[in-house]
Amino acid sequence: MGIPDYIRVMRTHIGHDLLLLPGVGAIVVDDRGRLLFARRSDTGRWAVVAGMVEPGEQPADTIVREVHEETGVDVTVERILGVATHPVDYPNGDRCEYLSITFLCRAVGGTARVNDDESLDVGWFEPTELPELEPYSRLRVEMALRDAKEAWFAPVGSRHPALVEPSM
Repeated sequence: MGIPDYIRVMRTHIGHDLLLLPGVGAIVVDDRGRLLFARRSDTGRWAVVAGMVEPGEQPADTIVREVHEETGVDVTVERILGVATHPVDYPNGDRCEYLSITFLCRAVGGTARVNDDESLDVGWFEPTELPELEPYSRLRVEMALRDAKEAWFAPVGSRHPALVEPSM
Protein backbone atom coordinates (compact mmCIF):
# COMPACT_ATOMS: atom_id res chain seq x y z
CA MET A 1 0.00 0.00 0.00
CA GLY A 2 2.86 2.42 0.66
CA ILE A 3 2.45 5.80 2.32
CA PRO A 4 -1.13 6.66 3.35
CA ASP A 5 -2.57 9.87 1.88
CA TYR A 6 -2.83 11.61 5.26
CA ILE A 7 0.93 11.10 5.79
CA ARG A 8 1.66 12.51 2.31
CA VAL A 9 -0.33 15.64 3.24
CA MET A 10 1.58 16.03 6.52
CA ARG A 11 4.89 15.62 4.70
CA THR A 12 4.00 18.53 2.36
CA HIS A 13 3.97 20.72 5.50
CA ILE A 14 6.90 19.33 7.49
CA GLY A 15 9.15 17.78 4.86
CA HIS A 16 11.39 15.02 6.23
CA ASP A 17 11.11 16.17 9.89
CA LEU A 18 10.30 13.66 12.63
CA LEU A 19 6.75 12.31 12.86
CA LEU A 20 5.46 10.27 15.81
CA LEU A 21 3.10 7.64 14.37
CA PRO A 22 1.06 4.71 15.69
CA GLY A 23 2.33 1.38 14.39
CA VAL A 24 1.82 -2.35 14.76
CA GLY A 25 3.92 -5.44 14.12
CA ALA A 26 3.21 -9.16 14.15
CA ILE A 27 5.01 -12.29 15.13
CA VAL A 28 2.98 -14.72 13.03
CA VAL A 29 3.16 -18.41 13.95
CA ASP A 30 1.83 -21.29 11.86
CA ASP A 31 0.62 -24.72 13.04
CA ARG A 32 4.18 -26.07 12.71
CA GLY A 33 5.61 -23.37 15.00
CA ARG A 34 7.37 -21.51 12.18
CA LEU A 35 7.56 -17.71 12.11
CA LEU A 36 6.63 -15.50 9.15
CA PHE A 37 8.93 -12.71 7.95
CA ALA A 38 9.09 -10.39 4.96
CA ARG A 39 12.19 -8.97 3.31
CA ARG A 40 11.43 -5.25 3.05
CA SER A 41 11.68 -3.55 -0.34
CA ASP A 42 12.87 -0.26 1.21
CA THR A 43 15.84 -1.70 3.14
CA GLY A 44 16.31 -5.19 1.68
CA ARG A 45 16.36 -6.60 5.23
CA TRP A 46 14.22 -9.32 6.78
CA ALA A 47 11.72 -8.04 9.34
CA VAL A 48 8.44 -8.79 11.06
CA VAL A 49 5.38 -7.66 9.13
CA ALA A 50 4.46 -4.18 10.33
CA GLY A 51 2.54 -1.09 9.36
CA MET A 52 0.84 2.14 10.36
CA VAL A 53 -2.51 2.40 12.09
CA GLU A 54 -4.75 4.55 9.92
CA PRO A 55 -7.32 7.04 11.23
CA GLY A 56 -10.42 5.26 12.56
CA GLU A 57 -8.73 1.85 12.56
CA GLN A 58 -8.14 -0.30 15.64
CA PRO A 59 -4.56 -1.65 16.04
CA ALA A 60 -5.67 -5.32 15.90
CA ASP A 61 -7.55 -4.64 12.66
CA THR A 62 -4.45 -2.92 11.30
CA ILE A 63 -2.18 -5.91 11.87
CA VAL A 64 -4.68 -8.35 10.33
CA ARG A 65 -4.87 -6.05 7.28
CA GLU A 66 -1.11 -5.51 7.04
CA VAL A 67 -0.20 -9.19 7.29
CA HIS A 68 -2.66 -10.06 4.52
CA GLU A 69 -1.65 -7.10 2.31
CA GLU A 70 2.06 -7.82 2.56
CA THR A 71 2.16 -11.63 2.71
CA GLY A 72 -1.18 -13.10 1.59
CA VAL A 73 -1.51 -14.85 4.99
CA ASP A 74 -4.72 -14.54 7.02
CA VAL A 75 -4.22 -14.28 10.78
CA THR A 76 -6.08 -14.09 14.04
CA VAL A 77 -4.69 -11.96 16.85
CA GLU A 78 -3.89 -13.91 20.02
CA ARG A 79 -2.41 -11.27 22.35
CA ILE A 80 -0.14 -8.27 22.75
CA LEU A 81 3.54 -9.19 23.06
CA GLY A 82 4.92 -5.74 23.76
CA VAL A 83 4.81 -1.99 23.33
CA ALA A 84 7.73 0.34 22.56
CA THR A 85 8.79 3.30 20.50
CA HIS A 86 10.89 2.54 17.46
CA PRO A 87 12.78 5.19 15.43
CA VAL A 88 13.07 4.73 11.65
CA ASP A 89 15.01 6.78 9.12
CA TYR A 90 13.77 5.92 5.63
CA PRO A 91 16.01 5.94 2.54
CA ASN A 92 14.08 8.95 1.14
CA GLY A 93 15.06 11.01 4.22
CA ASP A 94 11.73 10.78 6.07
CA ARG A 95 12.17 10.40 9.84
CA CYS A 96 9.54 8.65 11.97
CA GLU A 97 9.25 7.25 15.43
CA TYR A 98 6.55 4.63 15.81
CA LEU A 99 4.69 3.93 19.02
CA SER A 100 4.45 0.28 18.13
CA ILE A 101 2.28 -2.51 19.49
CA THR A 102 3.60 -5.98 18.72
CA PHE A 103 0.99 -8.72 18.46
CA LEU A 104 1.31 -12.49 18.54
CA CYS A 105 -0.79 -13.79 15.64
CA ARG A 106 -1.77 -17.27 14.49
CA ALA A 107 -1.91 -18.05 10.75
CA VAL A 108 -5.40 -19.28 9.84
CA GLY A 109 -5.36 -19.26 6.04
CA GLY A 110 -3.89 -17.89 2.85
CA THR A 111 -0.55 -18.70 1.25
CA ALA A 112 2.69 -16.91 2.11
CA ARG A 113 3.81 -14.90 -0.91
CA VAL A 114 4.93 -11.43 -1.90
CA ASN A 115 1.53 -9.74 -2.06
CA ASP A 116 2.42 -6.06 -2.63
CA ASP A 117 5.35 -3.79 -3.42
CA GLU A 118 6.47 -3.46 0.22
CA SER A 119 8.20 -6.87 0.25
CA LEU A 120 10.89 -8.50 -1.89
CA ASP A 121 10.40 -11.93 -0.36
CA VAL A 122 8.22 -13.65 2.23
CA GLY A 123 8.98 -16.85 4.10
CA TRP A 124 8.35 -19.15 7.03
CA PHE A 125 11.32 -19.87 9.31
CA GLU A 126 11.97 -22.27 12.16
CA PRO A 127 12.67 -20.36 15.40
CA THR A 128 16.12 -21.97 15.49
CA GLU A 129 16.92 -21.02 11.85
CA LEU A 130 15.91 -17.37 11.51
CA PRO A 131 17.20 -15.10 8.76
CA GLU A 132 19.37 -12.12 9.70
CA LEU A 133 16.81 -9.72 11.13
CA GLU A 134 16.93 -6.00 11.80
CA PRO A 135 17.43 -5.31 15.55
CA TYR A 136 13.85 -4.34 16.43
CA SER A 137 12.56 -7.46 14.69
CA ARG A 138 14.97 -9.60 16.74
CA LEU A 139 13.64 -7.97 19.91
CA ARG A 140 10.07 -8.76 18.83
CA VAL A 141 10.98 -12.41 18.22
CA GLU A 142 12.52 -12.56 21.70
CA MET A 143 9.25 -11.15 23.09
CA ALA A 144 7.39 -14.07 21.51
CA LEU A 145 9.87 -16.82 22.37
CA ARG A 146 10.13 -15.93 26.05
CA ASP A 147 6.58 -17.31 26.47
CA ALA A 148 5.59 -14.86 29.21
CA LYS A 149 1.95 -14.05 29.84
CA GLU A 150 2.53 -10.31 30.36
CA ALA A 151 3.44 -7.82 27.64
CA TRP A 152 7.05 -6.62 27.36
CA PHE A 153 7.90 -2.92 27.46
CA ALA A 154 11.17 -1.03 27.41
CA PRO A 155 12.49 -0.27 30.90
CA VAL A 156 11.88 3.24 32.22
CA GLY A 157 14.61 5.55 30.94
CA SER A 158 15.66 3.49 27.91
CA ARG A 159 15.63 5.37 24.62
CA HIS A 160 16.07 2.72 21.95
CA PRO A 161 14.32 -0.58 22.73
CA ALA A 162 16.10 -2.47 19.95
CA LEU A 163 19.21 -2.26 22.14
CA VAL A 164 17.48 -3.57 25.25
CA GLU A 165 17.16 -7.25 26.04
CA PRO A 166 13.66 -8.32 27.09
CA SER A 167 13.55 -9.51 30.67
CA MET A 168 13.00 -13.24 30.64
